[in-house]
Amino acid sequence: MKPRPNIVVVNTPANWPFETPEIELVAARDYLTDRRYLDVRGARVYNLCRSNAYQSLGYYVSLLAEARGHRCLPSLATTQDLRSTSIIRVASQELDELIQKSLARLTSPRFELSIYFGRNLAKRYDRLSARLFNLYPAPLLRVYFARKKTWEIQRINIISGHDVPDSHRPFVAEVASQYFSRRRAPSRRRSSALYDLAILHDPDEAQPPSDPPALAKFIKAASDLGMRAELIRKDDAARLAEYDALFIRETTGVDHHTYRLARRAQEAGLVVIDDPDSILRCTNKVYLAEVLAKHRVAAPRTIIAHRDNLHLIGDGLGFPVILKRPDSSFSLGVVKVDDPAALETTVREFLDDSEMIVAQEYSPSTFDWRVGILDRRPLYVCKYHMAGGHWQIINWKRGGSGRYGRVEAIPLRRAPEKVVRAALRAARIFGDGLYGVDLKEVGGKTVVIEVNDNPTIETDCEDRILGDELYRRVVSVFLERIRALRGERNGSVRA
Repeated sequence: MKPRPNIVVVNTPANWPFETPEIELVAARDYLTDRRYLDVRGARVYNLCRSNAYQSLGYYVSLLAEARGHRCLPSLATTQDLRSTSIIRVASQELDELIQKSLARLTSPRFELSIYFGRNLAKRYDRLSARLFNLYPAPLLRVYFARKKTWEIQRINIISGHDVPDSHRPFVAEVASQYFSRRRAPSRRRSSALYDLAILHDPDEAQPPSDPPALAKFIKAASDLGMRAELIRKDDAARLAEYDALFIRETTGVDHHTYRLARRAQEAGLVVIDDPDSILRCTNKVYLAEVLAKHRVAAPRTIIAHRDNLHLIGDGLGFPVILKRPDSSFSLGVVKVDDPAALETTVREFLDDSEMIVAQEYSPSTFDWRVGILDRRPLYVCKYHMAGGHWQIINWKRGGSGRYGRVEAIPLRRAPEKVVRAALRAARIFGDGLYGVDLKEVGGKTVVIEVNDNPTIETDCEDRILGDELYRRVVSVFLERIRALRGERNGSVRA
């Protein structure tokens, strides 16, 4: 049966404490793995799982809802914002006048405000509840205030239906019913800044996406185009407002400062590459597998596995089989297992960190294609050859060091058209940023292995064909987008 537009996802439907006839109530694991939800269009998903912590079931509900084109409350962006004390502090300052006015009658030093679909049981808190809900759209919120000299927000938690007191449940059912019958679309205005480019890097990173000579070439390309580029580190976050654009050249992650800085920069009106949506989508292999399936992009046979369907891996994919941690990068957290015993051991280890893992058929090859794509156009093409005597392009050793295979840059005109076309189709799903699409040619068929945000651009590797022109093309995209944000015409640039 085709689901109705309003889908409420919970851990265990049998224990759901509300009568909500306007919605379809779905178990989290069913929503994640039942293929009928993949093709549902226009669904509104209300994620009321008990936890939205990183890699919990609730996390994956929001992640895959986004992959399927469903509108989800809360979104992953909201859950990540609520984990940031600095973002909460900004919200407290932004709403300070309303907070002081709303809580002025209280004499206790602490106060908890429960917000149900933007409403509170007491009408005098409705305006504050609505403002907080618009900042952090989640069906059920609990906001904790403390009074020092004045009232301040201490933290904001997303809660589940089981956290709602019995006395509040009739009210929650009423406001939920009202909410399900209409749509809301919070918006916010964005501003822009100057012709300055901040390049985020970590000089202590073992495997950075760009080596120091490449960073220097980006800075020179910016200067040639009439821009000022400067290397910054995570401790320079308070200076983001000084810049017009942020270029992240540090390995990204969702549970990481790179994502938080990308979000903060985007909200401040900067042009951002990698933008936070690309980081969110590309850094998780579960999302990748789901969204490629949604758009029918050719990929190796894949199973999204959890504790209750592990038997499907060996039966469906055979051996050897590839297991991937959802947030693996640079081939770390990607393991080839050869038999059922190794499968069981590795799966249990992976499930200690994440509720979901990716199992993929093994497709041996002597090299992977990498197509660098920027602004929906191919930037470079390389062959990443496997490390000597190994099945991956990097052979990781103990202690964190790795031995790479050979990188062979290919002129775009000589690259197989079907490889470039497949890479463009896959990258288009994720946005118009900078992506590195990895592909294999197996049995005459081109399959997409991964779409990476923040792809490697190093001297004498990815730039071997274009040279300095590669860096100029990247910076030119920043310049075009800055001008578009400022509403300026594209004039000539200094060469």
